[in-house]
Amino acid sequence: MMKFGTTETYVAADDLAIAVNAAVTLQRPLLVKGEPGTGKTELARQVAAVLGLPLIEWHVKSTTKAQQGLYEYDAVGRLRDSQLGDARVHEVRNYIRKGKLWQAFEAETRVVLLIDEIDKADIEFPNDLLQELDRMEFHVYETGEMVAARHRPVVIITSNNEKELPDAFLRRCFFHFIRFPDADMLAAIVRVHFPNIKAQLLAAALTQFYELREVPGLKKKPSTSEVLDWLRLLLAEDLDPEDLRADARSALPRLHGALLKNEQDVQLFERLAFLSRGQR
Repeated sequence: MMKFGTTETYVAADDLAIAVNAAVTLQRPLLVKGEPGTGKTELARQVAAVLGLPLIEWHVKSTTKAQQGLYEYDAVGRLRDSQLGDARVHEVRNYIRKGKLWQAFEAETRVVLLIDEIDKADIEFPNDLLQELDRMEFHVYETGEMVAARHRPVVIITSNNEKELPDAFLRRCFFHFIRFPDADMLAAIVRVHFPNIKAQLLAAALTQFYELREVPGLKKKPSTSEVLDWLRLLLAEDLDPEDLRADARSALPRLHGALLKNEQDVQLFERLAFLSRGQR
């Protein structure tokens, strides 16, 4: 199987590539943490593309239960059909909906299984998946069958660090924290998306972007995905490096709505501009 690394469409830091390849070799789930917008979900798509494997995505919500990843039994639907005299009721399989893990386990080839934003769910969610991810099998109580993985999937689990994950779960994973890229790495990422961007504009934009991220008191620091949105707007407006200078009245960068996502941070910049004018 091919090794994962930087491609024409994705820049992977060396330590990230090592982590992915180690998890694949060890056949352990790869747990990826990092700021929102640092490309954790995209990583799974890129791993699938590089390894030439199908991708199954399970996006976790606050209401998601681990059982839904295995299967769901529609007891209400079966009861309704029995009252209507539907012949389907005699076969319980008609009322079982396969979850993402079941789909990954029964796939005819090895797949990449993304369990996205696991920390959104209830704290018991990771523990409830321990056995299934460890043994790569689970029991279907309604039919009495055991579903075992034909091919052990490459499991990538993402977390935004919203809550601590259980130790027992962490022990079973290979862990990697995606650090926010430095200026050189971010410039390389930008050039993948905008190969024709002028060097002066890129340098000026990234300088302003990193200065903005370092402002004390910022509630939500802009991420990689947000700087890409911002640069797309700058290029669409055909702005020059000189056009990027912040508005002296508010200290806000041009098209700041792509970077700052709440009113507290906008007000912070306005206060800084007010204090700056008062000191002159």
